[in-house]
Amino acid sequence: MSEILVEACVDTVASALAAEAGGAGRVELCANLVEGGTTPSAGTIALARERLAIPLFVIVRPRGGDFLHDAGELAVMRRDVEEARRLGADGVVIGALAPDGRVDAEAVRMLVDAARPMRVTFHRAFDATRDLTEALEALVALGVDRVLTSGGAPSALEGAGALGALVRQAGDRLVVLAGGGLTAATVGPVVAASGVREVHVRGAERAESGMRFRRVAVGVAKPYVPDDFARVVTSADRIREVVAACASASAAAGPKPG
Repeated sequence: MSEILVEACVDTVASALAAEAGGAGRVELCANLVEGGTTPSAGTIALARERLAIPLFVIVRPRGGDFLHDAGELAVMRRDVEEARRLGADGVVIGALAPDGRVDAEAVRMLVDAARPMRVTFHRAFDATRDLTEALEALVALGVDRVLTSGGAPSALEGAGALGALVRQAGDRLVVLAGGGLTAATVGPVVAASGVREVHVRGAERAESGMRFRRVAVGVAKPYVPDDFARVVTSADRIREVVAACASASAAAGPKPG
């Protein structure tokens, strides 16, 4: 039996190198993991590629929230795929859904075509589809190489049975990459129950800041409440209100002294 490939999900170059040192066979490079991962910067991709010896896959996701992407977001994703290829990534991790919960075949086909010859993984948008069996067949038809999934469950351990069914359905047409809360304690039971040959893990621990001086009353982080079906967006009306308030304040202050 072949070895199990461990893919580590990382958000910095240092974490990518730690994953490699720990024996990972591949890394998925992301930013903003608190929202499930978004596209990392070009600088992060470039430096990770320079320093890693193992394959590097880059997530291409323009924002958190759902996986329904408009034309502008898809244009951004295409450019990010092309940039990842230019910077030497071995693969990209993409996903797009239609409003009815099916795979957005047109969008995915466009991104797959833009990615070649890189490998393509469809991320956990798969677990948000209306029918996993139908979605897997759609991905096979679109030429996707692997799918990251928990079997449609909150965790891969809970979805191990469904993962096994997906492995059998996929056969040698597509790789099923098991992910979702996997740890050293749960990966064995998931592999045994499902037959997957690749697993996706975070493998993270808390790292304290090296700052000795800390102004704790001032911070830039905002409270985060996860919501896959709502997000914060800029409002033109809110901006207009601020612009108008600034104009009023400026008029009230009078002309600047010469």
